[in-house]
Formats: sequence, C-alpha cells, structure tokens
Amino acid sequence: MQRSSETIGTIAAALAKAQAQLVNPEKSLVGTIRSDQTGGGGADRSFRYAPLSSGLDIVRKTLSQHEIATVQTTSIDETAGLVRLSTVLAHASGEWIASDWPVCAVSETAAPHRMGAALTYARRYALFTLVGIAGEDDLDAPDLTTPTVPTSKVDKPAENKIGDLNGGRAYSSKQFSSDRRANAASNPRKPTLKPHASASLRDQLTAELKNLSSAEDAANWAQRALAAKNTLITADAEHVEEAFRTRLANIVTDAADDQPTPQEARSRLRADRGRRQRRAATVNKSVLSLPAPRRIRDRDHVRLVAKQPCLVCGRRPADAHHLRFAQSRALGRKVSDEFTVPLCRGHHREVHRYGDEAAWWKKTSIDPTVCARVLWLQSHPLPTTNGQSIATPEQRIGWGPNDKTWR
Repeated sequence: MQRSSETIGTIAAALAKAQAQLVNPEKSLVGTIRSDQTGGGGADRSFRYAPLSSGLDIVRKTLSQHEIATVQTTSIDETAGLVRLSTVLAHASGEWIASDWPVCAVSETAAPHRMGAALTYARRYALFTLVGIAGEDDLDAPDLTTPTVPTSKVDKPAENKIGDLNGGRAYSSKQFSSDRRANAASNPRKPTLKPHASASLRDQLTAELKNLSSAEDAANWAQRALAAKNTLITADAEHVEEAFRTRLANIVTDAADDQPTPQEARSRLRADRGRRQRRAATVNKSVLSLPAPRRIRDRDHVRLVAKQPCLVCGRRPADAHHLRFAQSRALGRKVSDEFTVPLCRGHHREVHRYGDEAAWWKKTSIDPTVCARVLWLQSHPLPTTNGQSIATPEQRIGWGPNDKTWR
C-alpha cells in the first residue's frame, strides 16, 4: 500500500532527477527454484539477482545527493497476524512517500532464520520498487516458469521464492492446489436463483435504485447489491445493470443542472466584488487620533510572493511568509500582506521554530523588509503626476540565492 504526505511536488522533482542517475545493481548472486515433481521428471530453475547490500550502496549515494533519505522499519499487524515492512523516502522539505510490504506471518518470529530471510527479501523488493530499479531477472519469462509452480507474487508474498533464496523450503504445487481447494470450500459460489425468485429480486433491486440521490449513494448501493445481483439469471442481471446505468446518468445530469449558468456566476461575482468594495470603504484607522496599523489583505499579492524564489536559498516553490516583527501584535491577526517575503518550506519552518524572528534574519544577513517593500511596489506601483508608475519594469530588481542582500 502506497502512502505519502499531503503534497509531493518537491520530492517528486528530486526523485525524478535521482532516477536519471540510478542504475540497476549488478546481479551477482544466483537463486534456484527447485522442482517439486517426483521421479526426477522436473528440472530446477535458476536466475540471477542482486544482493540488498549492493542495491543500498547505489540508492543511498544517489538519493543523498538530492536530499532524500531512505528509512525502513517493521511493525506487527495484530489484526492480520503479519509482520509488515514500511519503506519511506523522506525529503529535506518535509515531504515523504512510503509503501507497506507484508513480510511473513507473526508465527515465523519463532524461527529467526526464516523471518530474517523473509525480511531481507521484503527490504530488497520494497526499496527497489519504490525508487524504480530492477534487482533480479524477470521470473515471469516462459523459460523460467512451469504451469505447476505459482508465479504470482500476490499468492504467497514471502514463501514463493524466499525459501530457496535463503535456505528455507519452497512452496510446492501440491500445497498450492490444496490451498485453492480450501479457499473454494470456504467461499462457495452462490447458486443462480430460479426464474420466479430471480424476477422478484430483480424488481426489488430496481425499486431501490429510485432512492439513490447522489453518485456516492450509487457507489455504496452497487457495492452492497453486487452479491445479490450475481445470483440473478442472465436476463435479469442485465436488466438491473441497465437500470443502474440509467439512474447514474440521471444523477450526473441533475448535478450538472444545479451548476449556475455563466450569467448567474457573473452576477454572484459582481455581488462579491461589491461587498469587498463596501468593506474597503470602512474607516481607515491609521489616520485616527490614536492610529492603528493597517492590516491589508491582498490574495493576488500573496500569490505573487509565493511565485518568487526563496529569499535565503533560491529554491522554488516558496511560501509567502509574514514578517511578524514588522507590525505590533494583534489578537488572532497576522501582519499586513504588504510585509510578506518568499521562503522555501524548510526555511519557513525554521524561522517559526527559532522564536526570535528578528534575530534569525540578522543571522542570515538579510533585511527582509526591503524585499517586502519591493514586492509590494511591484504589485501596487505608486502613481505619479503624469500617470506613470514609479516602479517601472527596469526598476523591479530581484535577488539571488548567493547575494544575501538586495542589489
């Protein structure tokens, strides 16, 4: 199962660069799949694979150049009775990607040798799969498989190949056949209903479709009614499927009709703009006898700041950081949007953890207020008597990651 942080843009870009440098490890070891046929009729099958150690050397050296660390931990799933392996790729930005891999049954912990063999196998496959490299020959090739040996990794994730690679027993075709018979006995297929009972169930399912009012309801109903639908005769099952498709199409059409027309959307936009203008026409407390600092909110300006490179290291994308020391504090309110500067996610977190923000900026030898002022003039140029802007495009100066000061 694959998991990740809320955003993976930064780690995805770093991983893409790393994968361009990654190479497959050398397949220096040989594994054997022993034949289970009696009488000497079957032949053993061999293939080459790369050890975990050589793969780790390649992955660590390459990923560390792009600030990506690999972490592999184990846990016990008491519900499923399995030992699970979690492989995580963590980036310096705080973003991460992880995958979970079943190792073996909890009962295997009583035999440390077998559990260690399964864990080595799982670590190699999980890590190589997550970073996108191959560590062994293709076992699905026709010359390496026989009809009596299960080749699916889903059937037996830990025993199908681990046994012979690490000194344990192989998973035989007889065991595979007996497991299939046991599964069939525990999950027997429901018989098809007789025509009269099938017609009655068909009418019941069709009537339930009229109560569906959303796509989510339709999905839940389909999951709940699937087993019952499979017991219908062919004609009745097709009738229910056609009724379900028709009802789902009507739900989608009704949802589209509820969307506002372009004219209604424009009317709502004008109404929202009018409310914002009325709010802007309120008293400017900065000109009162006891003035209060202005706290302007401008989403367009915040987006402009976020598009700039980090003021400290030059990385993109960046966050719009509000300079908390630029205005006096107010209960539950940020400083004005005119005091925002771009910082990458790592430096943004660092300045919040530091506590004394003014001291942190002094340590970096950067005056952020100058940067904030220049960006504010870029989105809010000062008019002159002839109608031209003071901040012309030539005067919209920038900064570099190594400059440390504004030029």
